[in-house]
Amino acid sequence: MTVLAILLGTLTAGIGSVWIAALLSFGMLARYTRHMLSLAAGALLATAFMHLLPEAFESDAGAHDLFVALLVGLVFFFLLDKAELWHHGHEHHREADHGHAHSDDAVPGHAPARPVGGGWAVLAGDSVHCFGDGILIASAFVADTRLGIIASLAVLAHEIPHHMGDLFVLSAGSSNRHAALLKVSMAGAVTAIGGMAGYWLVDLLSAYLPFFLVAASSSFVYVALADLIPQLQTRLTARETLAQISWLLCGIALVSLVSGLAHAH
Repeated sequence: MTVLAILLGTLTAGIGSVWIAALLSFGMLARYTRHMLSLAAGALLATAFMHLLPEAFESDAGAHDLFVALLVGLVFFFLLDKAELWHHGHEHHREADHGHAHSDDAVPGHAPARPVGGGWAVLAGDSVHCFGDGILIASAFVADTRLGIIASLAVLAHEIPHHMGDLFVLSAGSSNRHAALLKVSMAGAVTAIGGMAGYWLVDLLSAYLPFFLVAASSSFVYVALADLIPQLQTRLTARETLAQISWLLCGIALVSLVSGLAHAH
């Protein structure tokens, strides 16, 4: 019975949060697409610095080891981003060669869109983060069913603003909302894998949970600072700059508020 409860709780928290985020991002907030870049950056940074990292450093793991893990994570996601851009570059070269070979199919004046980096880093970080969430939910259910339900709802709540940022990053990179939703949903489903692993190996995996949190944090920090923030550093009017900063702060405030409410209950 506990296994079934963990499975339902992790799937609700992992995939449910993605679909609610999609309804908000692609529905209510769709008209504000140009501002979602700022919101995404704020949400990712707040998730890392105000939720994941504090929780990791409150554990018994040594600060030095956690900082080393953070540094290794940042370097890893930098290399992953490089590999992604290299792959995109080869794809575009092949498309260009194909276009020259079939000039009748080419549309004059339409250059291929510049790929947006960070997609694979977001998905990798999301998967690690969701695996850690699954372990947390499993641990709560093993202790008490009511505590497990509360933990599932808490994860569902605090993941919504973060997934809104993820969906924007991925949909901006591919211009395909359905593909972005599918990818983030698959990452969210990793919560269930973490839950099952956590149920059978809760004592062993709990010791490594702080490192899961730091690894996820490194991906969110990297994507925000290397891919999103540089795109915001453009010359704007005073009004546009104020709007940009306001949406960035909204992303931070939203994650902070929801995480605070989740922990309060």
